[in-house]
Amino acid sequence: MDNFVTASVEFYFKGEKIFASIELDLNTHTLQSDALPHIYLKLAQSVSIGIHSYEFEMMQAETILFSNAKGMVADHVTDGRLDINAFFCARQQHCSIEKLSLIAKNNMAIEDLATQPGLKQALLDAYQLGLNEAAHKD
Repeated sequence: MDNFVTASVEFYFKGEKIFASIELDLNTHTLQSDALPHIYLKLAQSVSIGIHSYEFEMMQAETILFSNAKGMVADHVTDGRLDINAFFCARQQHCSIEKLSLIAKNNMAIEDLATQPGLKQALLDAYQLGLNEAAHKD
């Protein structure tokens, strides 16, 4: 599933209005809670602003607005704000369900795991348990 969103920021520097906008393919970017500094860098590059400049500091003082969201990310953009953590969790769960659907299809001949909500939840729980166990190994 494609996940695109436009990130933009507008600010004034020495009386001049500066507007930077980029389209992000969130399937190729690993988003985590610390993604905003990376997005500011991309925005600065799009308008040839150096990262060691006062212009860049002024840009970082402004809030990035998100728009034109397509795909799953559209559910996580509200009033120009992107809930990065919620999107990251939803995308991770979506990827997990795709993998589990393939397992259910190959081993149990279930074509659509969504038609078996109890099995889907049991597989998700088992998958999460495995992840938790792997994370806590010494």
